[in-house]
Amino acid sequence: MAFYVIIFNEAGVSFATVFFLACNFAYVIEHSMAAFVEEYDPTIEDSYRKQVVIDGETCLLDILDTAGQEEYSAMRDQYMRTGEGFLLVFAVNESKSFENIGSYREQIKRVKDSEEVPMRAVDMRVVQETAKSYGIPFIETSAKTRMGVDDAFYTLVREIRKYKEKVAKDNKKRKSRKAKDKVGHRSKCVIL
Repeated sequence: MAFYVIIFNEAGVSFATVFFLACNFAYVIEHSMAAFVEEYDPTIEDSYRKQVVIDGETCLLDILDTAGQEEYSAMRDQYMRTGEGFLLVFAVNESKSFENIGSYREQIKRVKDSEEVPMRAVDMRVVQETAKSYGIPFIETSAKTRMGVDDAFYTLVREIRKYKEKVAKDNKKRKSRKAKDKVGHRSKCVIL
């Protein structure tokens, strides 16, 4: 099963190293660079794919890391339309990046026209309270140490699965109701 995951982050809050690690490029980074990359290198978007096993099921993660720069904000609606799950990323040492999580969340809900969108807020007490008030899971991650990286993606996939199962169940109920309505409201005909 494939899962399309979109990452939203502020300019300078780079998650690219996490993607390299999550997509098994750690060897390349480790052997081509002796240390963690500290400098910000802006991109419009980066995409990665990784096949993983989550809860005994093989999953293909299609991951899109979006640009945080304001000049690319017009592309956000398109990303939001196509995404199935969202990682909202911020830096603990950058309060503005955390403040913008709320606006990303509202944009996603508006574009998806739904209150229920699988999301994952990444990173302490205020953050935990905010995530709790949004009704979304929370995991602290570090691109530098790789702490929580796999767990963030795996938890998001679990949230997407729950959402898809709920939608499928709701659709099945609707179809069942329509079938019952048709039985009770037969069309009239004349037999000669």
